[in-house]
Amino acid sequence: MLNVTVELSKYVILTLMVVYTFYCFYQVVRQKRHDQTESLNKQILLIVTMDTIAFLVIWLKTRRMEVIVFYILMMTYFSVLLSLYRVFYRKASMLLLNNMCMLQSVGFIMLCRLDQDAANRQLLIAAGGGALALLIPFLIRKMRFLKKLTWLYAAVGIIMLGAVFVLARTSYGAKLSLLGIQPSEVIKITFVFFMASALCRTVTLKRVIIASVVAALHVVILVISRDLGSALIFFVTYLVMIYVTTRKASLLAAGALSGAAASAAAYQLFGHVRQRVSAWKDPMSVYENEGYQIVQSLFAIGTGGWFGMGLCQGSPEKIPVVKNDLIFSAICEELGGIFGICLILVCMSLFLMIVNISLRIKNPFYKLVALGLGTEYAFQVFLTIGGVTKFIPLTGVTLPLVSYGGTSVISTLIMMSIIQGLYILREEEDEEIERLRQEARRRAEEQEENNRRRRAGVPRARRTID
Repeated sequence: MLNVTVELSKYVILTLMVVYTFYCFYQVVRQKRHDQTESLNKQILLIVTMDTIAFLVIWLKTRRMEVIVFYILMMTYFSVLLSLYRVFYRKASMLLLNNMCMLQSVGFIMLCRLDQDAANRQLLIAAGGGALALLIPFLIRKMRFLKKLTWLYAAVGIIMLGAVFVLARTSYGAKLSLLGIQPSEVIKITFVFFMASALCRTVTLKRVIIASVVAALHVVILVISRDLGSALIFFVTYLVMIYVTTRKASLLAAGALSGAAASAAAYQLFGHVRQRVSAWKDPMSVYENEGYQIVQSLFAIGTGGWFGMGLCQGSPEKIPVVKNDLIFSAICEELGGIFGICLILVCMSLFLMIVNISLRIKNPFYKLVALGLGTEYAFQVFLTIGGVTKFIPLTGVTLPLVSYGGTSVISTLIMMSIIQGLYILREEEDEEIERLRQEARRRAEEQEENNRRRRAGVPRARRTID
């Protein structure tokens, strides 16, 4: 009976995920606010139902009371987060908030299945990060001086990266963390703010050169620290922001060529880069050593097929560093390839929302901030999923909000709360524009009425006081 329950549950969970993904894009075509609210509430119901079924299956397979306690605490966290946003930020994007909760739900399910202690730590960190993130939209609205702190952003980023290079220990071939914190995750935010601040005014050659030099310092320090995944994210974000502000394809081409040259140099200089490339080219030939991780990842994805093995039915624990870098493989093995595709589409929906906010917001500084954060998020998702599926070499970056990692979760929650703040600003801008349009229309109608009265010899209408 238990095996039948587990087998049926995977199809139910998959169906719920497919329906949720449909509503992500259905929001785009539904213009009526009532219909949007209804579909957003259905998304929340789908998340709750999926979590309940998933944790019930994990409990049935393990019989650990910790699973039930974790489920209750997780649902409390989601309930408080959703309620507080609805109370304090009525103009916030509920779709963006729902997607955040869905991605975290998937991560909590897999972490609870893989390592209960890691899941407990992740939930505690997410709760703290969520509490901090609740303040960010308010600060974004009040702190109008953020675009003036150009050199503060640059100094913080370079000093923190330099401290990691000097003081941190090497882990998995790279210097990543200092005192249990991975500063590069936080500096992703300050880097975007620096680029936006440097380029939001009149773009001159001098400003482009200054921005390029500071960006190069960030990337070079990351490269010599051998944190090549983060270096690549910073570099791509720099290219996108430079191209959007200058609209010069020549700069984009020059940046791409320099990036290709830097990649070739990294291949020659760093042994672990050569190992990852050889594992990517032919993992079976180096299966016993550097190819073992990617081979296990591909085995897991292939074993899961389209519909998955079912929760607690696979062997994702055989994949090295599965909680951090290769959690997508574990998801595909136990929940299925279709579930994995839906997860990618949810991430894509999140990215498209950020791009839409960037396109519609009027303030050039905030426009660039939204674009930069969206680029970092989308490219990190690409690097993670591309690496575990052997589309590109493994880079060792996490899947945002899904993988285990304290600094990554907190920084991503802060990034999303910044986007929420920008979304609220955009909504307020739209309301102000609409108010001005109505005022102009009222004045035009009043003027037309006065002209008509004057032509008819009727005394001029007295203007009403609003």
